[in-house]
Amino acid sequence: MLQAFLQNIINGLAQGSVYALVALGYTMVYGVLQFINFAHSDIFMLGAFAGFYLAKWLSPAVSNPIFLLVSVILGSMAFCVAVGLTVERIAYRPLRSAPRLNVLITAIGVSLFLENLGQIVFGADPQVFPSLIATQSLLGGEGLVLNNIQVIVVIVSLVLMVLLHWIVRHTKLGIAMRAVSFDIEVANLMGIPTDTIIIFTFTIGSSLAGAAAILYGLSYPKIEPLLGVMIGLKAFVAAVFGGIGNIMGAAVGGIVLGLAEAFTVYYISSTFRDAIAFGILIFILLFRPAGLFGTFRREKV
Repeated sequence: MLQAFLQNIINGLAQGSVYALVALGYTMVYGVLQFINFAHSDIFMLGAFAGFYLAKWLSPAVSNPIFLLVSVILGSMAFCVAVGLTVERIAYRPLRSAPRLNVLITAIGVSLFLENLGQIVFGADPQVFPSLIATQSLLGGEGLVLNNIQVIVVIVSLVLMVLLHWIVRHTKLGIAMRAVSFDIEVANLMGIPTDTIIIFTFTIGSSLAGAAAILYGLSYPKIEPLLGVMIGLKAFVAAVFGGIGNIMGAAVGGIVLGLAEAFTVYYISSTFRDAIAFGILIFILLFRPAGLFGTFRREKV
């Protein structure tokens, strides 16, 4: 029983790390602009396909698997940043002063557009993600398995989350981002370049989605144009669970959701793997709508 418990923790941490990275993109955009960027999940999908083609292009020329992995991750992050900034410039910036409902509908429209564009460009059939690094067992025993892919996923995710925390807490751009998140109008009056901060926010969020896409491809080597739908919904649940707009909450929410899925599959049934995420969402909305680390804000109406 102890081995099964530890195995579920290992599996849950690896899966939850991916959810956490995607959830950070949701929570950062919400923290600054106060709306849910539903197209974020499809940027994650595009990052997976960018990594897919980039890996096929680089594999014949790059023999070192670590260098290949780093190159593919950075390439996917750069591609996702380009897509994210394009979406922000074309779809969201003209609606900056529009009612939130308008922006929300636009975000859903952009998401559907990217999903259908993906099916046209990449085809509807699933693709097998290239094996960038050969899977090797680091710890094998009766009922307990730990491989290098799981370790890579957790370590890379942890490094990116620590780096994000440092940027937000200890850089001028991070301080400005927190100021804009607190009150964008006051921040603008104080001379903070809010457009630059919003671009910076989309840059970080989209780059994290690109990294998460490659880590997901390493763990579950099957990608298709609707890949981002369920991953995005679960990452959104993770962001809400931790407190939408709270960076620490998004990271913790992703890990908790990954662990909940792993234990649900083992102790109950794999049928409820996706249902547990929405069960958590309903529970948190009923008993703590602001999320685990969120705070209630009074709004004048």
